[in-house]
Amino acid sequence: MDSIFGLSHTATMLIWTLITIVFLIVLISKYKWNPFVSLLISALMLGLLTGMNAEDVIGSITGGVGGTLGTIAIVIGLGTMLGKMMAESGGAERIATTLVNRFGQKRVHWAMMIVGFIVGIPVFFEVGLILLIPIVFTVARKTGLSIIKIGIPILAGLSTVHGLVPPHPAPMIAIDAFDANLGMTIFYSILVGLPTAIIAGPVFGNIISKRVQVEPPAELAEQFSLKSERELPGFGITLLTILLPVILMLAGSVAMIVDPAGSNGLTHFLEFIGDEIVALLISVVFALFSLGFARGFNKSEISKFTSECLAPTASIILIIGGGGAFKQVLIDSGVGNAIAELATSININVILFAWLVAALIRVATGSATVAMTTAAGIVAPVLGMSPDVSVELVVLATGAGSLFLSHVNDAGFWMIKEFFNMSVSQTLKTWSVMECILSVVALILILLLSFVI
Repeated sequence: MDSIFGLSHTATMLIWTLITIVFLIVLISKYKWNPFVSLLISALMLGLLTGMNAEDVIGSITGGVGGTLGTIAIVIGLGTMLGKMMAESGGAERIATTLVNRFGQKRVHWAMMIVGFIVGIPVFFEVGLILLIPIVFTVARKTGLSIIKIGIPILAGLSTVHGLVPPHPAPMIAIDAFDANLGMTIFYSILVGLPTAIIAGPVFGNIISKRVQVEPPAELAEQFSLKSERELPGFGITLLTILLPVILMLAGSVAMIVDPAGSNGLTHFLEFIGDEIVALLISVVFALFSLGFARGFNKSEISKFTSECLAPTASIILIIGGGGAFKQVLIDSGVGNAIAELATSININVILFAWLVAALIRVATGSATVAMTTAAGIVAPVLGMSPDVSVELVVLATGAGSLFLSHVNDAGFWMIKEFFNMSVSQTLKTWSVMECILSVVALILILLLSFVI
C-alpha cells in the first residue's frame, strides 16, 4: 500500500500512522481492551498498512519487545523488590514521621511532598500511593489538617518521580529509546522535578484544600488507625537504602565526565557500579540486610517478600514490551523518518513536540506508560535530525507530557477518588488539575533549561 488518493509515499505513511494511533486509542479508551494486546494489534496493523512484509513485521515486533525489556524488565523487578523491603520494614513510615517532626505542623504539607518524592523513587505510582495512604490518614488525624492539604503534596511527589526521575521505569523507557545519558538525566530531572513538585504539591494543595473539603473513608481511617505499633528502622539507614541506586548512578556519571577516556581503574569501577542494573542490584542486596535481616526478618520472610511483590509487575512489563514492539515497527517501516522529516520541515521545537505527542496519547488512553512508550517511538527519529537539542531534556519533556490530565479513563484517577472519598467532580478539581500543573510547569522549566544547556 504505497499510496492512497495519489498522495506521496511519505504522506501516505503518516496517514496510516495516524489511523493506527487512533485505532489504538479507541481500543484502549472506548472498548477497554488490554493495552498490551492493543499495542501488538496496532503494531501488526501499522506494519502491514505501510507495506512491510509479514515476516518483517513479526521480526520487528519480537525484536522491539526483546530490545525494550532487556533492561527495563530488570529495572522494574529490582525496583519493586527495593520498594517492598521499604514497605515491610516500616522505612516509609520512618521517613514520613521524621520529616513531619522536623518540619512541624504548619509546614507538614512540605514534608509530605518530600516523602512522596523520596518514596516514589523505587516504586510504581500505584504502589507508592497504597504505601503512603496510611501516612496521609495518620498525619491528618494527628494534625487536624485536611487530607487534601496533606495528600496532594504526596501525590505530586509520587507523580513527578514517576514521569521524570530515573531509575523509575517510565523515564528509563525514554532514556533507552533516545540513548540519553543516565546521570545527566537524573541531574536535570531533580532540577526540574523539585520546583515542579513544590508548585503542584504544597502550593496548589494549600489553595485547593480551602475549596474542596472531604472526610477520609471511615472504614479505611479506622483500619489504618488500628495498625500495630512496631519499632521502625532508623531514618539515616532508610534514606541511604532508598537513595543508594541514585547515588551510585550519579557517581558513575561524574566519573565519566571527569575522566571521559577512562584512563584509570577507579573510573571503570565507578562506571560499572553506576550502571542502572548493577546499582539497583547492589541496592536490593543492601536493602535485604539493612531493612530485612537487621529488622529481625528471617530468610523465609524475606524470600516471600521478594517473590510475591513481582506478580503485580507482570502487566506493566507486558505493556512496556508492547510499546517497544510498536516503536520498532514505527522505525523499521520508515514511518519514524517520515515523522522526523515532517517535524523538521515545519521547524517545531523537539522538546515541545515530545511533550505534545506524549500528552495527547496520555489524555486519550489514560496510561502514562502507554504515552511514554508510544511517544518514544515517534520522537526518537526526530532527534536524529536535531543534533543541537539536549537528548536528556527531550526525555524529561516526554515524561512531563505523559503526566498531563489524568481523568476518568485512568485507573489512578479512580484509586485516588476512592482513597480520598471524593466525588468525580472533586477528583477532577484536585488530582486532575494537579497533574496538569505538574506537566505544564515541568515543560516550562525544561524549555527554560534548554536555553542554557
